[in-house]
Amino acid sequence: MLVLAVDTATPEVVTGIVELDTGTVGSSPGRLAVRSERVETTTRGHAEILTTRILECLEEAGVARADLDAVVVGQGPGPFTGLRVGLATGAAFGDALGVDVHGVCSLDAIAVAASDVDSLLVVTDARRREVYWARYTRGARTDGPDVMTPADLAAALEHAAATSPGIDAIAGSPAHTALFDYPVLTASAPTAIGLVQVALPGLLSRTPPAPLTPLYLRRPDAVELKDRKK
Repeated sequence: MLVLAVDTATPEVVTGIVELDTGTVGSSPGRLAVRSERVETTTRGHAEILTTRILECLEEAGVARADLDAVVVGQGPGPFTGLRVGLATGAAFGDALGVDVHGVCSLDAIAVAASDVDSLLVVTDARRREVYWARYTRGARTDGPDVMTPADLAAALEHAAATSPGIDAIAGSPAHTALFDYPVLTASAPTAIGLVQVALPGLLSRTPPAPLTPLYLRRPDAVELKDRKK
């Protein structure tokens, strides 16, 4: 199975073609291999670069659009404009090709790179001096996603540590992981293989996916500004 993976929930725009072994004779079901991948850091202009990077990935992998069997898209949380571009592009490819489009939490796609960590915190930039965050136990999300200031999140985690295990490591946006007093892992953004790994159960079972639902967690900046001016 050939899967197009896309994520625009963070400044690192991720596109890739991942090959999924669905279990032919003598093979290992669920085995993943990256055929091609592009990661480009930008805080603006997602729409201008996304389709170009997808086409580059297809060419590098030697894959025609019609060869794609599924699409996996990061649903956020992330800023409104960038996230919307990724979801719309993924949905458009799925519709044009007649293949399923699976939405996954972008924070989950970061966490899978550290699934051996007992208690992991993942944070990404939510702007307005806030972070998107989620907590994981060996790759399984146990809290979040949510949005808070780093100070409020640190206080909440300190309070929770009185009755539950503390955080063993943190991953995500380097500018924001540095604000917390935990060991920092290198995983900073979703990867193509991470996105597909999160969607693996649905891909292998070929279960029709739920409709794409963006995880904005709050209203767009433009709406907030408009309301403040009233």
